[in-house]
Amino acid sequence: MTSRILFVCLGNICRSPAAEGVLRHKAPHLQIDSAGTSDWHAGEPPYVPMQHAALRRGYNITEQVARPFHPVDFNRFDMILVMDGRNLADVEAQRPPGNLTPVKRFAPFAGRDVGDVPDPYYTGEFDAVLELIEAASDGLLATL
Repeated sequence: MTSRILFVCLGNICRSPAAEGVLRHKAPHLQIDSAGTSDWHAGEPPYVPMQHAALRRGYNITEQVARPFHPVDFNRFDMILVMDGRNLADVEAQRPPGNLTPVKRFAPFAGRDVGDVPDPYYTGEFDAVLELIEAASDGLLATL
């Protein structure tokens, strides 16, 4: 049974904390966390424009703190969901030998022809990213 889910993006300040906040709201019974493949923003809260966009939709992510992904996360979680292909490669590069924890792209759970969750830090499309995250969260929950 999947009850421990980790979301991973690059800096852990936009996409993965938003996904954590959305899924935590929709499924409070699950253990959910997020991390980044870089440590650039470790210890920082989510990016303020993402916080504001999430709050407008009813998700409070203001208390989250960015942290880097670590190989031990493979043992701490039942599933690791990444936001794009680069995140997938970076996470897989840290997989301990013999570990079988599934690592999947998150966006396809939305049931759309999309492979990646675009990074709103660069695009500015915070609301569109949240819509995709909401749809993917609903799709994920339907599979659990």
